[in-house]
Amino acid sequence: MKLHIGFDDTDSLKGGCTTYLASCLIELLYKLKFVRFLDYPNLVRLNPNIPWKTRGNGAVCLRLEIPEWAYLEVRERVVGFVERSFRGEAETNPGIVFLKGDVSEQVKGFSFEALWRVVSLSRALRLIRVVGGEAYGFNNCRGIIGALAACGETLEDDYTFEVIAYRTRRFWGKPRKIDPESVLRMDRETYPQTFNNLDPETGRILIMPRGPDPVLFGVRGETVEAVLKALKMVSVDEPIERWTVFRTNHGTDNHLRCRCRVAEVKPHMAVVVEGWVSKPPKTIPGRHVIFSVSDGTGEIFCAAYEPTGELRKVVKGLVVGDRVRVYGGLRKAKPRTPKTINLEKIEVLELTRKVELKNPLCPRCGKRMVSMGKGKGFRCEKCGFRDSKAKKVEVEVPRSLKEGLYLPPPRSHRHLTKPIQRYGMEKHGWNFEEPKVFWGRSLADLPF
Repeated sequence: MKLHIGFDDTDSLKGGCTTYLASCLIELLYKLKFVRFLDYPNLVRLNPNIPWKTRGNGAVCLRLEIPEWAYLEVRERVVGFVERSFRGEAETNPGIVFLKGDVSEQVKGFSFEALWRVVSLSRALRLIRVVGGEAYGFNNCRGIIGALAACGETLEDDYTFEVIAYRTRRFWGKPRKIDPESVLRMDRETYPQTFNNLDPETGRILIMPRGPDPVLFGVRGETVEAVLKALKMVSVDEPIERWTVFRTNHGTDNHLRCRCRVAEVKPHMAVVVEGWVSKPPKTIPGRHVIFSVSDGTGEIFCAAYEPTGELRKVVKGLVVGDRVRVYGGLRKAKPRTPKTINLEKIEVLELTRKVELKNPLCPRCGKRMVSMGKGKGFRCEKCGFRDSKAKKVEVEVPRSLKEGLYLPPPRSHRHLTKPIQRYGMEKHGWNFEEPKVFWGRSLADLPF
């Protein structure tokens, strides 16, 4: 029978990692001769605007085929393994979900919503009962939400792959030592089949995290072959304990599918809003740039924060009347801060005419005249011409901003943000089949 095992919130701010637990669990299950994997492990990033998420808000689902008689053994092994790994940390709320058979449309719908809005634990538990699944949770059990959502996201639309290399335990919390030249070479030789390895503005290496978790580095790409080639090319000055290939929704914009009117947006939603610039951009303390958009149902602030780099320059080029489509997460209003869309990207759909009031040109010599005082007209300093009835005139100013799609630099991308290079490379459909080589304990386990 088919068995989908989802789990979430097994990481912690102190250094745990849901994908590391998945990698270890894969090895445990792989040793059971009656277990067959039906897909690469699915790493599903959920709504990045959830305030109580841990770091990347990623959940994992393992899709297996097992004999019916083996279900209880598999369930006990998985629950016991998660419980031992959990260590009772107060800020961690692990959840595990077991679903048998094909994934129902109800569960897929739940997963779709979990990508862009807040969904409740009570709703998740009701749905699990309806579809005949089982759930296990620890502490406040919030991880059950993500676990169910991971089961429901079967990644049959666009998807990418990520290979993650993990550190041996004695190196956890220590600085990562990765040869930057090897990353540069890997990026050159695997482009465009891998993405977001480096930030072009700063040269910062993006494949390694900064926290104390077990991840050494991870490379994202379009195919399994591309990420495994990259894995082999990166030089590190410490042993790799294990590596695993995940099929993911990284870099797919999977969370930005809800097109809303301004009147419909709610806190913590990931939204797409189309409208007109209603208040001009201005820079506020912290070098953040804000402006407002209206669509006839309401008006909302949008913010390009300092880390978005060059995107702020784009926003500064907007004028009232420009038609735009904004993408991002909705920040809850606070006493001194209005409800705001945190920009992830912006599409300039139509530019309005930008005009400025200027002094009129002299009809004799063509030089721009100067004012003779309020209501007294203008005179030409060059030829002496005067006109007491002349007024300022509208002059159209050329726009440096062009219509098109604009993103922040890769260092500011969220896990789900689709980089420019992926436009036109989207995939559709997936034939569920047993993956070949997708994990190992050393680079010697690579198929080439």
